[in-house]
Amino acid sequence: MAEQHHGTGNPADHPKIDVTTPHSARIWNYWMGGKDNYPVDREAGDAYIKAFPGIVTLAKESRRFLIRAVAHLAGEVGIHQFLDIGTGLPTMQNTHEVAQRLVPESRIVYVDNDPLVLAHARALLVNTTPEGVTTYVDGDLHEPDQIIADARNVLNFSQPIVVMFMGILGHIADFDEARAVVARVVAAVPSGSYLLLWDSTNTSEGFDEAQQGYDDTGAVPYILRSPDQVARFFEGLELLEPGVVSISQWRPDDTEGAAAVDGYGAVARKP
Repeated sequence: MAEQHHGTGNPADHPKIDVTTPHSARIWNYWMGGKDNYPVDREAGDAYIKAFPGIVTLAKESRRFLIRAVAHLAGEVGIHQFLDIGTGLPTMQNTHEVAQRLVPESRIVYVDNDPLVLAHARALLVNTTPEGVTTYVDGDLHEPDQIIADARNVLNFSQPIVVMFMGILGHIADFDEARAVVARVVAAVPSGSYLLLWDSTNTSEGFDEAQQGYDDTGAVPYILRSPDQVARFFEGLELLEPGVVSISQWRPDDTEGAAAVDGYGAVARKP
C-alpha cells in the first residue's frame, strides 16, 4: 500500500482519474482521516481494516516517522534539500511544512505520477516561507534518471540532499529493480546526503492476508517485504541510530517507546 488530503476543485473531473477502482493513495488518505477519497476507496479501506486493523496505526505512524526524521535532518543535521519520491496525497505535516518550519530556506521536490495526486499537489503543496522552494514534478518511480534530471532544476546537487522513499517501493514488484532505483538516486547525490526510507513489511500474517485481498480487487498490487530486505536498501550507507527498526520505534517522542508496527525503516548517511 502506498503513501498518502485535502483539495480544491474537483479532481474527479480529470480524464485520467478512475473512481471505480480502489486507489492506494486515496485509501491511505482515508485511513489518515482525510477527505480525498471515494466510496470505492472507503469500501476497500474498510475491508482492509477488517482483515488487518493495524493498518490505521501503521498509516499514522508512518507520518509520525516522517515528521521526526525530517525534523532531525533539517533542524539538527542542517540539511535543507529534500527529494521526496512517491509523495502520495498531501496530508498534515508534509515534508515541506516540517522542513521549512525549522529551516525557512529549505527546498523540497515532490515526485509522483498520479494525476489525482498532482492535481491536489498543485493546489496545496506551496511554500510555507518566502525563502523556501516547494515544487512537484510528474515522475515515474521506475525512471530514476528522469527524476534526477527534473530535480536538478530545483535542487543543488553539489550540496547534501535527503532522498526519501516513504512507503512506496512495494509498487516495484521486483526487489532487485527496487534496490537499483534507490541506488541510482543515492548515487546521484553528493557525500553527506541522506536516505530516508520505510516500507510495509510482511511481519504479520493478518497484513499479508489483507494485502492479498486488496490486490485481488484489481487495484495496483503492493509487495510486502521483510525487514531484512528493507535493510538492504541501506547497503553502503552509514545508518543513524537505532538502525533499521519498526518505524514507530525510530527515536519515538515517548520515552516509554511505542509498540512495533508492520513497517520498517531508517535514516542513513552517504559517506
